Amino acid sequence: MEVQWLGIFPGVFTGLVLGLTGSGGAIIAVPLLIFGLGATVAEAAPVALLSVGVSAAVATYSSFRQKIVRYRTASLIAGTGMLITPAGVWVAQQFSDALLTVLFSAVLIYAAWYMYRKRRESATQPEMAVSSPCQLDLESGRLIWTIPCARGLLASGATTGFLSGLLGVGGGFIIIPALRKVSDLPMKTLIATALSITALISLSGVVSATSMGFMNWALALPFTAGTITGTLVGKRYAHSFDEAKLQRGFAILAWCIAFGMLVKVIYMESAFS
Repeated sequence: MEVQWLGIFPGVFTGLVLGLTGSGGAIIAVPLLIFGLGATVAEAAPVALLSVGVSAAVATYSSFRQKIVRYRTASLIAGTGMLITPAGVWVAQQFSDALLTVLFSAVLIYAAWYMYRKRRESATQPEMAVSSPCQLDLESGRLIWTIPCARGLLASGATTGFLSGLLGVGGGFIIIPALRKVSDLPMKTLIATALSITALISLSGVVSATSMGFMNWALALPFTAGTITGTLVGKRYAHSFDEAKLQRGFAILAWCIAFGMLVKVIYMESAFS
């Protein structure tokens, strides 16, 4: 196995984004692998899952020590996602690279729009309290389990798992909005829980891709090493930057990448037609 050491450089950039913004690692990893190293979406997705999953697991360790992870919530969402992820991995191999690229671009555009809009709204108006299916027990700090609550968490897990397997995405940019919609968990607890879910679902995707023979370890190992390094550096210096500006900057970068991917698909299709 000839290790593709050039993969460490886009890995470092992915880690920097993850460490500075707290999300967006997987969503930026796949385009970097495509443009920087010539990988297809189906090849890049498992590599992105491995790198972001390992980084999320490292970040989750301190949250476990602080006891702010909601274990039952994470177990239900991650368990559902881990069951669905192999289906997404298999479906990805049945689609053409052009179709997967278009789907990925659409998800990237939506994620960037959601992030930009949320940051803009939070800067211009106070956050309003909304009724959610999963209410927090103020005494225990745990969620009050009801049928609507469980249904919302199951739907979040299924969506996250399928997108993780299909496109190599499904980390914080999907889980955090989903948890915010169905629960009223404090943001610190919500992020910690989302990281643990990301780590578990990513693990399922990595195992599935490896068992089906779709994991490119020669590319995955250096890319993951770079992602971990970049994440540690980004987390160390994240306090030096304005969070809102970082999020908006990431959203604009994501839009540019998404449109670049669409242009690439259109060019390739016209060239071979």
